[in-house]
Amino acid sequence: MDFLELVKSRYSCRSYQPASIEAEKLDYVMECVRFAPSAVNRQPWRFRVITDADALKTLCQCYRRDWLATAPAVIIASVLHDEEWVRFDGKHHGDIDVAIAVEHLCLAAAEQGLGTCWVCNFDAPLCHSLFSLPENEDPVALVPIGYPADTPKEKTRKTREQIS
Repeated sequence: MDFLELVKSRYSCRSYQPASIEAEKLDYVMECVRFAPSAVNRQPWRFRVITDADALKTLCQCYRRDWLATAPAVIIASVLHDEEWVRFDGKHHGDIDVAIAVEHLCLAAAEQGLGTCWVCNFDAPLCHSLFSLPENEDPVALVPIGYPADTPKEKTRKTREQIS
């Protein structure tokens, strides 16, 4: 599949089959994350792959939507503030770097036939507490991942003229 087809095929999946993800597919996805670019190549991130049933239940406390519990795995994408690059004017780039890596994750997953969804509307302080994250680490996004049990809905997109 060419890149444009891949980008068009990726969507926010909100229902997952109960099947677990093969280790080699998950390893491939995480290897694609590892190669994501970041400011000054700092790679100020940590990606925690949650597959344990009890840990997934705990994680669902941070985002109380029934569909999240259908995912066989959820990845907590965090920024490591003591490793992020800061521009001369004080602009921190850690969240931007994590966002780039998460999109690598989502596109790699789509290439492998897996669905994902960016979840940013979650209780990040609760997630930090429940998973005993270090002080320098803040969760930026939750990314459920698994085989889709739904189909993408048609979305309207801006035209090229509207984005230029």
